[in-house]
Amino acid sequence: MTDELLLTVNGEPRRIASGASIADLVADLGLDPKKVAVERNAEIAPRSTLADVILAQGDVLEIVHFVGGG
Repeated sequence: MTDELLLTVNGEPRRIASGASIADLVADLGLDPKKVAVERNAEIAPRSTLADVILAQGDVLEIVHFVGGG
């Protein structure tokens, strides 16, 4: 049985496997990591570090997905 973390993502509770990175969460949400901005616990997470930042119990994330168009 995999341990899970409880996070808040864009104001909604969400569970993810323990040991997951921000990049894992972004992929789990079906988003392109090249087109998102992520704030973790009121600090911007640089896109280049998303795979390196491991999520922790109770983290609060805001994820903004950029959509192209014209």
